[in-house]
Amino acid sequence: MIAVNYEQGLAFAKKMDQDDPLKDFRQKFHLPKQKDGSPYLYFCGNSLGLQPKNTQAYIQQELNDWANYGVEGHLHAKNPWLPYHEFLTKAMGELVGARPIEVVIMNTLTVNLHLMMVSFYRPTAKRKKILIEYDAFPSDKYAVASQIKFHGLDPADCMIEMRSRDGEACLQMHDIRQVIEEQGDEIALILFGNPNYYTGQFLDMKQITEWGHAKGCLVGFDCAHGAGNRYLDLHESGVDFAVWCTYKYLNAGPGSLAGCFVHERHAHDKHLPRFEGWWGHNKATRFGMRDGFDPIPGVEAWQLSNPPILSMVAVKASLDIFAQAGMDRLREKSLLLTGYMEFLLDQMNQERISIITPRDPTQRGCQLSIQVKDADKSLFEAVMNAGIIADWREPDVIRVAPVPLYNSFEDVYHFVQILTKILSN
Repeated sequence: MIAVNYEQGLAFAKKMDQDDPLKDFRQKFHLPKQKDGSPYLYFCGNSLGLQPKNTQAYIQQELNDWANYGVEGHLHAKNPWLPYHEFLTKAMGELVGARPIEVVIMNTLTVNLHLMMVSFYRPTAKRKKILIEYDAFPSDKYAVASQIKFHGLDPADCMIEMRSRDGEACLQMHDIRQVIEEQGDEIALILFGNPNYYTGQFLDMKQITEWGHAKGCLVGFDCAHGAGNRYLDLHESGVDFAVWCTYKYLNAGPGSLAGCFVHERHAHDKHLPRFEGWWGHNKATRFGMRDGFDPIPGVEAWQLSNPPILSMVAVKASLDIFAQAGMDRLREKSLLLTGYMEFLLDQMNQERISIITPRDPTQRGCQLSIQVKDADKSLFEAVMNAGIIADWREPDVIRVAPVPLYNSFEDVYHFVQILTKILSN
């Protein structure tokens, strides 16, 4: 990371923006406007990323080809639909650190999580538990509990909820290791969100995977808040699987498609249990129609149906921007932006404010979760009314994500100024 001595004052923020090599990427996105026409300060990319300006043209191309070719667009469109998901594989793999055989765009996030647990949660009489954070995203806990019940088991007996220490918001790696050491022989699957949606804590996936595998556990991660935020290095981490969405940092639109990773070590295991559909069948004989299921090597075997092209196009539009910017450069700016916000919040000397996201930059991405003592949602509504779009999480946390693709240092400066004024009143 480039060493920077942060300073207070608007002049410093303007100078940082002037020297920012990625500053022009802001112009590639639509910024939501207030009634007076001025843009909101948008810090909600951890919930829904902004629309790239190229998305409309990308979708229009497919609409034109649909109009002109009809069903023949599967082979003759400018970007033929039959192999369309393959156009995304290389770029997405580079973002998350996966080999082409390990990554695919398909379905939505919780659907993919269920499909992964069909294959990687295989309880036995002795090994039937799932280790998950106590404060995991609710949909993950619902999915885990329902999978346990699907096997005729009781979540109260089979779900280990990893809690932080009293008085702390984040998990300690030592505590995770201790649980795995003590209960690993009974754990079938370890599943954590990375980063955690609430605290923004980023866990060491490689270390947790090594601990889990040493005890015979399978290991997966929900990287909904990681993909497009940090380089995940999934292949080298050794995780068995990972899932993520594309509507947060990946800017592919509300409810857009999700990503899925299965490590290469499982690529050729045809006996691995899974739910099957025709799009996961051998491409050479897929249209034979009467053949028994012959899984494609790698993660593509988990595909069920042919992909929704119009949604997939939006993913491609965003990935093309990421390819231009480069994840290394984005991470460098992210460290600076988030560090600058942390600096300004500390300079407030406001006793009501505490940052529950780890202070160590290696243990976080863009997001800072700001806890405000004795606050309720009226504080957040005042923030919104002042021209800021962020995110409120009960009971007292404002989640703020300065995204390097489209947020500026001046955005961060004005956010902290507005928050200071609201708290002083």
